[in-house]
Amino acid sequence: MVACARPTGAGREREAVLHDEEARAELVRLLRAVAAGDRAAHRALYDRTAAKLFGICLRILSDRQDSEDVLQDVYLTIWNKADRFDPAIASPITWLAAIARNRAIDRRRALGSRVAGGELAEADTVPDQSPDALQRLESADETRRLRECLGTLDERARHSIAAAFFGGLTYEEVASRAAVPLGTMKSLIRRGLAKLKGCLET
Repeated sequence: MVACARPTGAGREREAVLHDEEARAELVRLLRAVAAGDRAAHRALYDRTAAKLFGICLRILSDRQDSEDVLQDVYLTIWNKADRFDPAIASPITWLAAIARNRAIDRRRALGSRVAGGELAEADTVPDQSPDALQRLESADETRRLRECLGTLDERARHSIAAAFFGGLTYEEVASRAAVPLGTMKSLIRRGLAKLKGCLET
């Protein structure tokens, strides 16, 4: 009988990378299906990511009921805005986590004095320490490259793209916050995205 060799450390690392790439590709596929109105894909996306996104909400709100309420709003937002997701700009889990943080922070502001402990400004950078496989989907190199390319944009374009694609805001909301006409904001984001994609492809 021939004994099967156990994977070496490097072999296990390669297997983990392959698994992460497959998991990421599946999330991209599900988001695209959600954008096309596929409710089964929306449910599958929920099953794969709800624990992580709930953890983000809970760390910001420190209340289970409030976090559950926000989580429902998060997935409604995902349903309505899945067509905004672009895998060339962010990993799926980064995009999803940004929506969860944004909605949880909005709820925390609305709750005001009901929320105990910590400064609101700290909530935006609350890390999710859940030890699940989804954490490994964010590549350090990808994040660094994205930040470098975002840095090539002018400040207004950079903030507008971050708010629309990472913060989960609509173009209307971004335009309102910047106090500019909707058409102007759409043109600004379109030009910024073209420049950003060009940078990421080089």
